Amino acid sequence: MSAPALRLAVINSSVREGRFGPTVANWITSLAKEREDLLVDPIDLADHPLPHELSHDPGKEAAAALAKVTPRLADAEAFLVVTPEYNHSFPASLKTLIDWHRTEWETKPVGFVSYGGLAGGLRSVEQLRQVFAELHAVTVRDVVSFHNCWGQFDETGALKEPAAATAAAETLFDRLSWWGLSLREAREKRPYNN
Repeated sequence: MSAPALRLAVINSSVREGRFGPTVANWITSLAKEREDLLVDPIDLADHPLPHELSHDPGKEAAAALAKVTPRLADAEAFLVVTPEYNHSFPASLKTLIDWHRTEWETKPVGFVSYGGLAGGLRSVEQLRQVFAELHAVTVRDVVSFHNCWGQFDETGALKEPAAATAAAETLFDRLSWWGLSLREAREKRPYNN
């Protein structure tokens, strides 16, 4: 008997006006949805604005935003973060989402799809690895990265030359699936004491 599909949250982290993130997020989400071992939940942070100031009493507006996104993060068994690189780092919207949550990330795998200029967003990924380690999440080694991304997709959002990126995405999905299922089994057998 095969295991139930792994619940994967794909997080589009850019919220800037004119952002390129939806193009990349839509591409990776459509590939993930083709897999029978993944149940995909796309989360666009532009739809979930959170206040930058953390509080034990977040107020009505923040509480409403948290009520929409927190259960989805808690339900996820793995995460795929789609991130640009802003000033050699990742977006504030993503840091805010991460900081408002703690247990939702614990003992779950996190993969990355990055995009940007010459560095392809990889500096943001390296910083995110440190942040997620602090939250007791497991980041996977394999990454999909788009260097000078604006010229790699056509006007419909399709990759002009998809072979290499699609192969990298399949490897990333395989790693997320392996870690996600392994950590699911571990959580079922014994609680994680943080």
